[in-house]
Amino acid sequence: MKKALMVLSLALMGNATAATLTVWSHYNDAAEVAWLKAQAAAYTKASGNAVNIVSVPFDQIPDKFIQSAPKGQGPDLVMTLPQDRLGQLAASGVIEPLDKYVTSKTDLDKSALSAMTYNGKLFGLPMFAESVAIVYNKKLLPGGVPTSWDGFIKAAQANTGNGKFGFLVDLSNAYMNYGIFSAYGSYVFKNTGGTLNVKDVGLANAGADKAVSLLNDLRYKYNLIPEGVDGGVAKSAFTDGRLAMLMTGPWDMGDIKKAGIDYGIASLPTPPGASAKWSPFVGVQGVMLNAYGKNKAAAATLAKALVSSSAQVAFNKAGGRIPASISARVQLKADPVVAGFGRSILVGTPMPNVPQMSAVWGPWSNAVAQSVQKANPSYGTILDSAVKEINGNIK
Repeated sequence: MKKALMVLSLALMGNATAATLTVWSHYNDAAEVAWLKAQAAAYTKASGNAVNIVSVPFDQIPDKFIQSAPKGQGPDLVMTLPQDRLGQLAASGVIEPLDKYVTSKTDLDKSALSAMTYNGKLFGLPMFAESVAIVYNKKLLPGGVPTSWDGFIKAAQANTGNGKFGFLVDLSNAYMNYGIFSAYGSYVFKNTGGTLNVKDVGLANAGADKAVSLLNDLRYKYNLIPEGVDGGVAKSAFTDGRLAMLMTGPWDMGDIKKAGIDYGIASLPTPPGASAKWSPFVGVQGVMLNAYGKNKAAAATLAKALVSSSAQVAFNKAGGRIPASISARVQLKADPVVAGFGRSILVGTPMPNVPQMSAVWGPWSNAVAQSVQKANPSYGTILDSAVKEINGNIK
């Protein structure tokens, strides 16, 4: 009897100490959702803690997190957010520094760790890095993407017409097209030795004018990208086999693989008259811990499991994301997605992770969209207005 009572007592104690962790996730790809559920199930089996996964739209997570966390209504973990939001969340006090929970960082890419670091503290565990590149259809472009701008345009035009397209990108998307801005000497915040000057915004300089002019040319001079083409339309054309070259990132590779397209991955050639090579934004997304959470140690254990080498290899196989784990990359070195996007990541420009970045996206995106709505608008007027608004929003 005493033995039975002891067993029952231990069982009750185990139940009493078990936690239920809430994870906010913006993933909507079926394979990635299945991956996250499998990781949660493995964690529950190992720890006894339950995991509740809540789907929250990507663009809604930061504001909802800032509003709900201090009230005790937020998640234990966010899976995942990019570094351009990290500074905002850290400055708001809603994410927990992870240094005391992470005893070894040797397997995580140093640049990815840097992207997740704010004011000298690690505020997120990097899950994957991403940038955009040209994914091309080898059947339509057997010679690959030309390395010169003139060759690129000729190849695109040769594949355009009769319901087919040579090159598509969402022209109104500032993030997707940053590589062109950078090539012409435009920048978000002036970077001096790793320190960003948020009072020096370079999105209305001469290089920015050239960048939006080139985007306009892709539609109205070269007649490559019709109005109404967004990321979804462009991807559909590619998966249907009607598009030779698509500017996109690893997030679309799951659908491209399912479509059975024989693809390759290449960089955009240096734009005409540019002072540097095409250098796209490099984004790092990481797992972040609620500073107001009641189960921080348990949540940190789950976070470390999610960014482990084995978990990242499985995550890559689910959706083609580029791991932040060095050992995971070694295991995936034969993967054309890891190799292809890895090259563009190497030549890319890290997105700023300061809180002031949140003041940039709206005005800048609107300016880029306005710049491609008609042929040859007043680029200087549009960009000057955007930067004025950005500077007014930065406190």
